[in-house]
Amino acid sequence: MTAKLFVRNALVCATGAMLLAGCGGGRDTEPNDLAYVARDVESLYTAAKDRLDRGDLVLAAGLFDEVERQHPYSPWARRAQLMSAFSYYAAADYNRAIQSASRFLSIHPGNRDAPYAYYLIAISYYEQISDVERDQAITQLALAALTEIVRRYPESPYADDARLKIDLVNDHLAGKEMEIGRFYERTGQWLAAQLRFRNVVDDYQTTSHTPEALYRLVETSLSLGLLEEAQRYAAVLGANYPGSEWYLKAFDLMEEHAPERVAT
Repeated sequence: MTAKLFVRNALVCATGAMLLAGCGGGRDTEPNDLAYVARDVESLYTAAKDRLDRGDLVLAAGLFDEVERQHPYSPWARRAQLMSAFSYYAAADYNRAIQSASRFLSIHPGNRDAPYAYYLIAISYYEQISDVERDQAITQLALAALTEIVRRYPESPYADDARLKIDLVNDHLAGKEMEIGRFYERTGQWLAAQLRFRNVVDDYQTTSHTPEALYRLVETSLSLGLLEEAQRYAAVLGANYPGSEWYLKAFDLMEEHAPERVAT
């Protein structure tokens, strides 16, 4: 299931009653823009829901916002805030989705749909994660938001999905550390490279990058003349990943540069 489909299905589960209410009754309006026109709350909400169903996401979001502006004290305003956040998310306007969901939480922190609002914020950050060659500030925000879901709502379906995504985010961040570490190693900055590889081993040890990080620590330790340290990293690699290509490469490297260490 794609992330957007999961979010939409979750919205139906979280706000099913309001969707049913929005599908019936009221006038079927056809607004051409978002110019202020005073309308009763049900007609305005129904118009927004109709636009959402037809895939006119930006206009739908604007109309849901208009529900809150025109009828701030109506129960529909709370419903519209969450629908606005979803509409912006579906339109890939992630900043507005985050703002709208955050506004919902600031006004209704204990609402039963609060877990969904937290999830919308997290997934909006998550879908902005860029490749490892770019700055990872958004990745860190995604990790923090996903972790917050698990902390607050550990038994919710949102937490289950967040845990999966946390693993992927950690793997991504480890990949960034590896990319920087390899650069430092290629340019002969052994100590700086070791710092990055150690970060992977210490902070992201359950990711797919750990075996290579241990191998690179063997390499850089040998380059620094630290044979005992290289042997220690090779031993950890062998104990935890005995059949990996990285252990075999580390074994060959140690045999080439410090055969007496391999024999002991």
